[in-house]
Amino acid sequence: MFRLLKKFLLLVGLVAVLWFGAFWFAEFRVRTAFAEAGMTAKASACMGHRLVRRLSFLQLYKLTAFQEERHTPGGLLRAVRKINDSKVILVTTSSAALCSTGLAR
Repeated sequence: MFRLLKKFLLLVGLVAVLWFGAFWFAEFRVRTAFAEAGMTAKASACMGHRLVRRLSFLQLYKLTAFQEERHTPGGLLRAVRKINDSKVILVTTSSAALCSTGLAR
């Protein structure tokens, strides 16, 4: 009985580490992508934190469309069309506005 409980607790611990590690890695990738795009370190950290908390992993993956396009108005429109998810666009634009102005932490 003790061995089974020990294995169960080990499995629960491993799942918790993987779960939080996945979120940490996703936030790291989002933060560095925005920093490389020219945002300040504080604003990119804010963006990474807000996006990871509000979007799923699949929705975060859709944000790579912004990275693939050129940084022009036409490229931005093409990226938005590729994403085709209103929640991703809403959360990204609101987070960008709040983080770049300093209204969000």
